[in-house]
Amino acid sequence: MKVDSIINGIVIDHIKAGKSMEIYKYLHLDELDCAVAIIKNVKSDKMGKKDIIKIDSDFDVNLELLGYIDPNATVSIIKDGVIVDKKHLDLPEQIVNVVRCKNPRCITSVETELDQIFKLTDKESGVYRCAYCESRKS
Repeated sequence: MKVDSIINGIVIDHIKAGKSMEIYKYLHLDELDCAVAIIKNVKSDKMGKKDIIKIDSDFDVNLELLGYIDPNATVSIIKDGVIVDKKHLDLPEQIVNVVRCKNPRCITSVETELDQIFKLTDKESGVYRCAYCESRKS
């Protein structure tokens, strides 16, 4: 298999195997007018298997959203064929309008214009709770 190298763009690497399509969907990569390569189940010494996404364009990646989906992923910024920046992700302290509260009594069920805000309450377990009703994100 041959996937061209990136001259100017972004490489999202160290994605947990099988998570690349979820990232593709949440980052709306289908709306980009450039080459996007998804490489699934790549052999990795550290992870066993991993996924990689290559974006052949300068793209403003939502690092908080990406950190929520896979906090172990890395984002490399490529300029003129050289990595100029590499970002290591972490779970964000809060996520906004990524998931919806499942509690039917939550204010967000009635006041639909309110932002869906979830706060990280347990970093070890990756637990997020609704900022309004404290329901756990399931």
